[in-house]
Amino acid sequence: MSARRIIEHGKEVIRIEAEALAALQDAISEDFAHAVEMLFASPGRVVVTGIGKSGLIARKIVATMNSTGTPAIYLHPADAIHGDLGMVRSEDVVLLISKSGNTEELKQIVPIFQRIGVNIISILGNMTPSTLSDVSDIVLDASVAEEACPHNLAPTASTTAALALGDALAVALLHKREFTAEDFALFHPGGSLGKRLLLRIDQLMTSGERMPLVHQAVALKDAILEITSKRLGATCVVDDAGRLVGIITDGDLRRLLERDTDMTTLLAVDVMNERPKTIFPQTLASSALELMERHKITQLIVTDEQRVPRGIVHMHDLVQLGLG
Repeated sequence: MSARRIIEHGKEVIRIEAEALAALQDAISEDFAHAVEMLFASPGRVVVTGIGKSGLIARKIVATMNSTGTPAIYLHPADAIHGDLGMVRSEDVVLLISKSGNTEELKQIVPIFQRIGVNIISILGNMTPSTLSDVSDIVLDASVAEEACPHNLAPTASTTAALALGDALAVALLHKREFTAEDFALFHPGGSLGKRLLLRIDQLMTSGERMPLVHQAVALKDAILEITSKRLGATCVVDDAGRLVGIITDGDLRRLLERDTDMTTLLAVDVMNERPKTIFPQTLASSALELMERHKITQLIVTDEQRVPRGIVHMHDLVQLGLG
């Protein structure tokens, strides 16, 4: 098969699935709104179930709901009939996913759902009357005109439609719950968004004895030793009251050497930058990174309201955390 034919096949699959999604958009109706209201009003969880390719879609829907504020669990139909049905409570809502509406494994557990008394929503790829449509409180239409498979057999467009409908439910619930980016970050503390919205400077700054700091009256050579030993490329400079009066960086020293200045008689106060950029400990790490990038600097001194240094943060620390 030539590269041109391979490309044509790939484009054909995308075309078929895109058309299926466009048709799905037109199929969104009052039933969808009722489903969202039912899920929102439920004090329990969303129990999503399906088998085969539908089971894979169910797992993804569960993951999306959990990360956007809607508690959800996946129930494998085969495991359900061997004890896992015990996880379902009457306050839950069951979301069934099936292309045919007559999936045998789901038909076996539906009577138990009815006995428990849960509400049932179905995402079906077949809107003709079926066992699952008959027992559902709400049926959502995920039918497609054709699969992308040339034999119209392998679930392709139909699974894409079911997945998109599940995403639509999750996002509609997100809006209904007024779920914010900060809420999202709480469930993703290890992701870059969570770090940008949650991580504060006081959680990562270098402080205590590891913080480079010298008095303004020390000899420059001692300030250089402090910079070298603490390995942050800079040192804070303070006055007799311990308040920040300046900063000396590697860059300041390089520029001093370029002027061929006699450094043996210099003090820290003679070399320091008297207007260092500072931040407070509670500042978000993302804000600190933005400040560094805006002023093209690599260190920020962390001070309290009395301008007493409490720590120092280096851009490399922020970049290593995935903020840059």
